[in-house]
Amino acid sequence: MNKFDRKIREVTGRDLHSAEVQTVQVNVGLRCNLQCRHCHVSAGPNRSEVMAWSTMESILRLLEALPGCQVDITGGAPELNPHFKRFVSELRTAGHPLQVRTNLSVFFEPGMAGLPKFFREQQVQLVASLPCYLEGNVKAQRGAGVFEKSITAIRQLNELGYGLEEERTLSLVYNPGGPSLPPDQTTLEEAYRRELREHHGIEFSRLLTITNMPLGRFLDDLKRQKKDLEYRTLLADAFNSGTIDGLMCRHQICVAWDGTLADCDFNIALDLSLDQSLPSHIDQLDPATLTGRRIVTGHHCFGCTAGCGSSCGGALVA
Repeated sequence: MNKFDRKIREVTGRDLHSAEVQTVQVNVGLRCNLQCRHCHVSAGPNRSEVMAWSTMESILRLLEALPGCQVDITGGAPELNPHFKRFVSELRTAGHPLQVRTNLSVFFEPGMAGLPKFFREQQVQLVASLPCYLEGNVKAQRGAGVFEKSITAIRQLNELGYGLEEERTLSLVYNPGGPSLPPDQTTLEEAYRRELREHHGIEFSRLLTITNMPLGRFLDDLKRQKKDLEYRTLLADAFNSGTIDGLMCRHQICVAWDGTLADCDFNIALDLSLDQSLPSHIDQLDPATLTGRRIVTGHHCFGCTAGCGSSCGGALVA
């Protein structure tokens, strides 16, 4: 039993178990046009791991047993998967609510110019990375030129109604530039909205604050600074029992690019598959076994329970 498991048992009297699955998160590959410092899966232009269409077909079959379940597509830059548009179209035909996690700058890669209109046509909700409203901070995390492309991309999306119309949500994602917890989500959203509107004339639906996980490139950076132990301690000391009910692992299942299964995308990065009583690959999964399963945890899970909590949907408590 790891330290996080012990903490959960101390607070709740039992291990962490899942509730009913509401979201299937799909990581369609680690290929990305960026190479961000905080990326927990170490995605980049040289990564070759990309989900095959046969695995996407397995996901579509799984979803037949989960009618109305939301699908959350991530990566890498998911749009760079060669089957991306076909997969999105099949999911929408099946009637699943769908959101895609985009880095915005991918719109300017070869062959990607039509993405905004495609998203609108398919009624896709967007979750877009913009780790700060200041160009210098974004450049430090994501590289030169990314901020300008992101702002241009948001303008294109605004023209199509994203961030302005209720049915076309454009959520922006903030994560700290270093080893600290995110500030209050509501207060920061007000600052984002004011700064982006005043200086760039753009709008968005809501802001999501996400804690950096001590994984991937962010962990490498912590180790170079000799701050990895300090950061892990910060996360553990900031444990908030009020976040437990809303933890994303309790309400979702994740499918990696190769069809392996995990409780969250962070566990995918660590090769932590589902509890040993369950199969590790989607082709062997019985959907009926997902509800009530024991969640596989590690010390990194303190990142989701620290302070106001953190999930792919932002802060867990006000």
